[in-house]
Amino acid sequence: MNYILRFLPQVENDAIAAYAWYESKSEGLGNDFLLTFYSNAEDIIYNPFLYLKAYRDFRRRLMKRFPYAIYYRIIGHQVVVFGVFHCARDPRTIYRQLRGRERLEGL
Repeated sequence: MNYILRFLPQVENDAIAAYAWYESKSEGLGNDFLLTFYSNAEDIIYNPFLYLKAYRDFRRRLMKRFPYAIYYRIIGHQVVVFGVFHCARDPRTIYRQLRGRERLEGL
């Protein structure tokens, strides 16, 4: 089955914040983060069931090279990315944000 990759609007804010932080540490590192993020997100569509559920129907893919995780749900023929969060964050905070984004989108 072919899946379509979709990002919630809030994911852009997550990615930009991480980009800015890495870019402030070393020029070009922010770009590396974005390339890794989008590459890892795109890989999910080839086998979205590969990654285990982390919370309710949300699955989590750990990113390579950076301590971030991509949270997504499989909805019909879509892989919907709900967020990209630093792995050191309190999981309860991440789950609250995921629930909020889910409600906002009506999913």
